[in-house]
Amino acid sequence: MSVEENKALVRRFFETRVKTDLDALDKMLAPNFVSHTRVLPGHKPDREGYKRTIAKYAATFSDRRFIVEEQVAEADKVVTRFSVHVTHDRGVFLGVAPTGRETTYKTIFIHRIEGGKIAEERSLGTVVPRIMGQRLEQEERERERIEQELSVARRIQQASLPEEVPKLEGWQITPSTSQPGR
Repeated sequence: MSVEENKALVRRFFETRVKTDLDALDKMLAPNFVSHTRVLPGHKPDREGYKRTIAKYAATFSDRRFIVEEQVAEADKVVTRFSVHVTHDRGVFLGVAPTGRETTYKTIFIHRIEGGKIAEERSLGTVVPRIMGQRLEQEERERERIEQELSVARRIQQASLPEEVPKLEGWQITPSTSQPGR
């Protein structure tokens, strides 16, 4: 295939990913396809693992748009720099609950073409760092909520304690002078 045909194949490949047409995607992948970018834990780098990753991504993000910003090719390699616009509103992704926000990610993909099919993929982008940042934000909010609930529970518990030691006939009650945890 010519360099221009390889570039066109990769552009169609991205369009197919956005549409989540797994049958068409399958036809574009070489039998020995390998993805060197594993975002989702447990997904294998082969064709089936790749298609599961694409399906999970589509089940998580709506309004997916890929905008090719630059594409160069030489011999059997195509390098594409693009931005991805998505709304995280459908499901948990890498432990992050849907935010409902539209987000833009920048990514560079390198595809190796073999026999008119995509045989190998490598990528580097801002998806995982951004998602991990959102995960940290969600964990911080959860930690603050738990601390606030514990503070309220502590105040309620302390307010329910008597102010002085009750006097009960036949009992000797002595208040503790030490505080637990100190």
